[in-house]
Amino acid sequence: MKLRAQMPELSGATEWLNGQQTKEDLIGEKPTLIHFWSVSCHLCKEAMPQVNEFRDQYKDKLNVVAVHMPRSEDDLNLEDIKKVAAEHDITQPIFVDSEHKLTDAFENQYVPAYYVFDKTGALRHFQAGGSGMKMLEKRVNRVLAETENAE
Repeated sequence: MKLRAQMPELSGATEWLNGQQTKEDLIGEKPTLIHFWSVSCHLCKEAMPQVNEFRDQYKDKLNVVAVHMPRSEDDLNLEDIKKVAAEHDITQPIFVDSEHKLTDAFENQYVPAYYVFDKTGALRHFQAGGSGMKMLEKRVNRVLAETENAE
């Protein structure tokens, strides 16, 4: 997915946990962070406290949506997904992408992966891997500052 590309429709979920979101829900009011993770991904679990901190710190300014991207048959068990989500305090909406529909729409190959969209739904930042939360925070802050300046 290229920078400035529009956010894909959030369709094709095999299940939504913690409430459902549509592209229309996310665009217009505030920027959005969409992060891909998987129950079998150790790095995802390590990064989750930082993602949650982010979610809580920016809750009035930023939409946060988790996408569970299975990496193998073992990752398809919904009860496991719910259990790991609870263990790691993932309270934001979770798009369960067992058929890789959203993964394909994003052309995503990585977990963890982070996509930051501005309030118009344009992709402003992408990064993959467990490190670099400082860079992610910088990019989110830049998009938030633009949003505040535009108002």
